[in-house]
Amino acid sequence: MSDANGLAAVGIEELTISYLRRGRPLRVIEELTLSIRPGEAYGLVGESGCGKSTVAMALMRYLPQNAVVNSGRITFAGEDLLRADEATLRRWRGSRMAMVYQDPASALNPSMRVGAQIAEVYRQHRGMDKTAAFEEAGAMLEKVRITDPGKVLRRYPHELSGGQQQRVMIAMALSTDPELLVLDEPTTGLDATVEAEVLDLVEQLRSDFDASILFISHNLAVVGRVCERAGVLYAGRLIEEGPSDELLRQPRHPYTLGLLRCVPRRGMRKDVLRLDPIPGSLPPLGANLPGCVYAPRCPIARERCHVEPPPPYGTGNGRISRCHYHNEVSEIPPGEQEAKPPSLPSDGAVLLRVEDLVKTYESSRSSVQAVAGVSFEVRRGEVFGLVGESGSGKTSLARCLSGLVDVSAGDVTLEGFKLSVREHRRNAELRRKVQMIFQNPDTSLNPRHSIRRILGRALRLLAGVKSGSERERLSLELASSVRLEPRYLEVRPPALSGGLKQRVAIARAFAGEPALVLCDEPVSALDVSVQAAILNLLLDVQTDRGVSYLFISHDLNIVRYLADSIGVMYLGQLVDVGPAGAVFEPPHHPYTEALLSAMTTLEDLDDPRPHVKLGGAMPSPSEPPSGCRFHTRCPRFLGDVCREEAPPWQQDVEGHQYRCHIPPGELRELQRATEGPSNERRGAAPRLPEENGKQ
Repeated sequence: MSDANGLAAVGIEELTISYLRRGRPLRVIEELTLSIRPGEAYGLVGESGCGKSTVAMALMRYLPQNAVVNSGRITFAGEDLLRADEATLRRWRGSRMAMVYQDPASALNPSMRVGAQIAEVYRQHRGMDKTAAFEEAGAMLEKVRITDPGKVLRRYPHELSGGQQQRVMIAMALSTDPELLVLDEPTTGLDATVEAEVLDLVEQLRSDFDASILFISHNLAVVGRVCERAGVLYAGRLIEEGPSDELLRQPRHPYTLGLLRCVPRRGMRKDVLRLDPIPGSLPPLGANLPGCVYAPRCPIARERCHVEPPPPYGTGNGRISRCHYHNEVSEIPPGEQEAKPPSLPSDGAVLLRVEDLVKTYESSRSSVQAVAGVSFEVRRGEVFGLVGESGSGKTSLARCLSGLVDVSAGDVTLEGFKLSVREHRRNAELRRKVQMIFQNPDTSLNPRHSIRRILGRALRLLAGVKSGSERERLSLELASSVRLEPRYLEVRPPALSGGLKQRVAIARAFAGEPALVLCDEPVSALDVSVQAAILNLLLDVQTDRGVSYLFISHDLNIVRYLADSIGVMYLGQLVDVGPAGAVFEPPHHPYTEALLSAMTTLEDLDDPRPHVKLGGAMPSPSEPPSGCRFHTRCPRFLGDVCREEAPPWQQDVEGHQYRCHIPPGELRELQRATEGPSNERRGAAPRLPEENGKQ
């Protein structure tokens, strides 16, 4: 698409959208104006509920029935999208504009094979016959770099990994060479390695397909990497806009600065600095805010801000900021950042000991060993971080420790008591001492019970509190400990935000004064501001009560900030374990090296790191490779010794060991040789993974 006529690919002018609820219009987008140039990637960031997805749905004309466009225009290649009839929209969707959703599993048809779904696009929009459409589908899977596209074409969506599903969605979106591609949180919830692969793919495809991109995300580092320009949305209003690198380096709105300060920086540690969450929350839909919408949460708000809406002030180089005092943003001091010392210092004693733990899932067709002989220790008052890609066995290990599933073999002890039995066979004391916080509180909190009843039940079952008045007193104490206002005790979980629901889940876990809390991705689904508040809360409760955490996450930035010790899992095995500082510094296992290089951080804008790319997908745990399980993807592959012999544990500094054939001194030199700021060295490694051969 040419821009010779000066037209923007997408133009949104003074757009206002409301949702009707019980006949009452509630504003969700307020006088939004932005444009996306031909071939440009534009990032839209902000917290959940700020209106990002509504903008995407308005562009695609997918708004729900209760949505009302009150005013404004949306133009696409100079044509009015809001006035286009259904027949025109059907032609445009797929052929000229396409969308990739956050959750590909729910966007793909589970009853159709992948090849049929992609071929359907070619048949509908290009008029191809079945054979030609299927051939084009295979060629498009090759373009999005899916391994063995012939096999993938014949599979159903549920037989693919999350990264493969997202690649299929991108292949479908790009199959007709659209002029506009809308990506709505395309990497949220993906592993670091898969996220890096998807972002690499988007960057590569931009040179092959001259499409304009609207990239929606709450991850500012990802937006900084992919997009030339970015806009920050808050309560339906565009409050800052400009070149993405400038906006992220020197924000000119307090909200943008607040989002940046919520994210742990490279090298930031919990024992030195606290995270700096934004106080308060988004205003509810329909709230009457006569002044600046951000004023109730803003650290520099004054009387003027509460009564006079700020106009879009021009701040130079095409940047705008809706802040009366945008020149003062750089002078805003951080919040309380000094780390809180533990009130109950750790004595260093071993709390949890796991020895040769095995978990095998048996079925009539196969036997899958999800956990294959894992051994480690968690000390009292320690945070043990557990990282690895999806399918590595992290959650299966946590479920064994919690008693939700049987242990197939091995020993697990907590303070000398045997834990390798199901939860219902454990005594009351063991059930009290081991609790779990799940990733999604929606599935772990009873939606029909009030928060008071949820906490009271936990106090009765875990702490043995029988007195109603005592349960009431302790429920209030638990709510206070997780910064939950007493008024929320009367409501049910569906009426709470994701962050408030997770606070309830944390309070319930601590009802019985546990010794060990298993945290399974407890913040991965939360906005960065809520995430920072929950992480601070977890640390506060830990330091006050001397509890230990097994913290599972795919976000290595968070694990680096939070954990005292780290274990890295791959295909059911621990491959790297030791103190956090040692695990994150060379020498580390080549898999750890790849995970670290895949991290997308704000610091990469100024100091990009080499990217060690892995070849192919993780093998199936039902058929693990021989020798070193990582050899089929390893960038440090040595040959037959890796393919045929199980690697030994290599001892580095005290307490740090990794499972590899390469000794520490040699591995340290190899990994330091590929470090550095130059993008030209991305992917540098002794041998490409594609040369490693099969299992």
